[in-house]
Amino acid sequence: MQDIEQIYTKYAVQVYKYLFSLCHDPHTAEELTQETFFRAMKSIDSFRGDCRLYVWLCQIAKNLWIKEVKQSQRTAVYEPEKEIPSDAMQPDEELIARDERLYLYKRLHQLPEPVREVMYLRISGDFSFREIGEILGRDENWARVTFYRGKQKIREENRHDM
Repeated sequence: MQDIEQIYTKYAVQVYKYLFSLCHDPHTAEELTQETFFRAMKSIDSFRGDCRLYVWLCQIAKNLWIKEVKQSQRTAVYEPEKEIPSDAMQPDEELIARDERLYLYKRLHQLPEPVREVMYLRISGDFSFREIGEILGRDENWARVTFYRGKQKIREENRHDM
């Protein structure tokens, strides 16, 4: 039991950040983090050790997230967003920033899978390239190059749209 507590202490924040980068909701990320460690505790004996423990936890977390998305798609009810404009930006500036964010995420969604996931982890999850490499089972340099290529692809598409 003490081993699980040590694992939780060491990796909980990183798993939370990973989940938050996927779902963009702190409550969902917290719930899925707790569920991840619960599942890990139940199946720690099945951990083969062919990857790092952190990567295994992120795999569990990702599978839980996919399950959560599938369940929410079945029971989705549309609720209009209730946003309060921030004090820092004027309403027109906030609208422009929101449109730019929407444009960026539309472009990100069109990228091929490993590039898209690297971009999401870097932009939304605020992960370092080393952490992204660990999560995806690659090295830091691969994550850095993949991010750069994705960024260049979005810039190129942006030039064509103008």
